Amino acid sequence: MRTEPKPTRLDRVFSRLDREPERPAHIDVPVMTRHRVVLFASTLAFYVAIVWAVVITSWLVRLDWQIMFFRPYQQWQQIHAFLDYYVVLGQRGPTAVMVAAWLGWRSWRQHTLRPMLALGVSLLLLNITVGAAKIGMGRLGPHYATEIGANEMWLGGDIFPSGHTANAVVTWGILAYLASTPRARRWLSALSAVISLGVGLTTVYLGTHWLSDVLLGWAAGLLIMLALPWFEPLIARAEAWILSLRDSLRDRRRTPAQAPAPAAAGTAVARGPVEESAGLRETEVAARAAHPPIVPLHLSTGPHLARSDRAPVTPTGSRRPPHADRVAHNAAPARPVAGG
Repeated sequence: MRTEPKPTRLDRVFSRLDREPERPAHIDVPVMTRHRVVLFASTLAFYVAIVWAVVITSWLVRLDWQIMFFRPYQQWQQIHAFLDYYVVLGQRGPTAVMVAAWLGWRSWRQHTLRPMLALGVSLLLLNITVGAAKIGMGRLGPHYATEIGANEMWLGGDIFPSGHTANAVVTWGILAYLASTPRARRWLSALSAVISLGVGLTTVYLGTHWLSDVLLGWAAGLLIMLALPWFEPLIARAEAWILSLRDSLRDRRRTPAQAPAPAAAGTAVARGPVEESAGLRETEVAARAAHPPIVPLHLSTGPHLARSDRAPVTPTGSRRPPHADRVAHNAAPARPVAGG
């Protein structure tokens, strides 16, 4: 009896996506409009201005040192314990898990992989751009500053721009970017702005970042969010490729295995012990089919006769000597012939 293979959990997930082949009409994909291009260019100019202000050790660097000497964590100690937990909203690991769980449910409900792929692209851009800037500028943080009033650049640090701030902008901003309605997008944009603003100021309060680090982190995260529409065609192609790969793997698993082609004449094929024994059995079966065994006369097929009508047959090799005067059972006895 042939049975269909039991679907796995991944098959059930993809079958859920297949129930609605078209993306719902109310979900719009952001495009790179002129307004968004202007915001992107303005944010990029602000990013470059912050970097230049720190490199030339301008008034912004002096403000960084004044805030460090003020030591905010000693001024308002009653909120220190709360802010130690609040800053976790900017850590990449916990926030990525929380947002991925929500977007995974959205992918399930909307029958599309776009939310998860958009999150993956945004986090990849965040790691590349912010990580490269941190390593390239190598600025030291307030706790490791070596010279009062210096910009602490190119000394092997990794805090410029602030990774917590940029991560808060991206991970919470992606929820607003993927919102289904304009009203939800406005509310989620405001919520992500408040969270990222609070995370950035919390790092300054705790003394782990300069104020200029936070300003550059906000700009870095906003640049990624504004640039995401440029990657929408790539996300669509990636989704189509994943689904086509799924279909090909499913078809390959359902197709029965093809029998191996026979070896060409004169081609030597190495066999193992099991294959050799199987070959010998096949040879014996073929020989028996070509030369059927001789069936004895008393076992040969023929018309079925009653027991009383059967003539006695002496089997080959019987120990009883033949009797010429034996007659069949129930036969009439021979009458003596009268002499002359």
